[in-house]
Amino acid sequence: MAHPQELDTLSKSFSGFGVDERSIVTILGKWQPEHRKTFRKCSTTFFREDERLFEKWDADHIALLKREFSRFKNAVVLWTMHPWERDTRLAKEALIKENRSYDVLIEIACTRSSEELLGARKAYHSLFDHSIEEDVASHIHGTNRNLFVALVSAYRYEGSKVNDEVAKSEAKILCNAVKNAKKKNPIEDEEVIRIVSTRSKLHLKAIYKHYKDNCSKTLDEDLEYGSSLKEAIMCLCSPQAYFSKVLNASMKNGADEKTKVALTRVVVTRADHNIKEIEEEYQTQNGVSLSQKIKETIHGNYKDFLLSLIERGERK
Repeated sequence: MAHPQELDTLSKSFSGFGVDERSIVTILGKWQPEHRKTFRKCSTTFFREDERLFEKWDADHIALLKREFSRFKNAVVLWTMHPWERDTRLAKEALIKENRSYDVLIEIACTRSSEELLGARKAYHSLFDHSIEEDVASHIHGTNRNLFVALVSAYRYEGSKVNDEVAKSEAKILCNAVKNAKKKNPIEDEEVIRIVSTRSKLHLKAIYKHYKDNCSKTLDEDLEYGSSLKEAIMCLCSPQAYFSKVLNASMKNGADEKTKVALTRVVVTRADHNIKEIEEEYQTQNGVSLSQKIKETIHGNYKDFLLSLIERGERK
């Protein structure tokens, strides 16, 4: 008969975020048929007994385990890709998946440098024989379409010069557009789209600062929660705060699969860039370090790989 502690360890290894491969190998590798039978009998979370008293894996849990086993593999594959190909494949998947995740497009369009975004657009041509702009325009409908096409088409100025008077003027334009949101959605305003999709990130930060002078509240406070416009401005003006929020949501109990996969995506894509700033922001927002949260939440090789990428980013 299997030892109760081994049963408990194995149950934990099969549960949660990622799987504890080491414990699975150590325990299952030595178990005899009677041990495995005991595990099936005792693990009603994983197994269902049919009318013939046959213990079979629960189908939903098989699907869950396949996803959890694949997280490490997916992280490794993404990490070894050229960054342009990585962004291209993430964007394509976001557009064609049944449960589309347009926040991925916002991340790529708004947190990459102009050269990185241009490189991803070139890679999209090579991989899919048409442009990302075409796919965005054909897959995204309604009020979001013009904003998304403009964002993925951008090639922003990245110098240090900011015209403060123009920034003040454009802060007023945004303020008026948000005030009139009941009459016209700001995301449908051509001037709003022009400002958000063409201005440099430093210029947009100046607009963000002046916005409060005109509207009493910050732009974050005034924009509708979860709107594409709000997410885009957050990515452009405060990417570390945006990514910290996404990471925290991905590790919450009960997070759905769409939310969970962001953990791999953010750590892998930001490890060579601003992971240190994201970590600092995460600590400020949540009172615990990102590394510690991953240690508490994630299992196995997947956990170790994510931690190695974060530590690598810290040494830069």
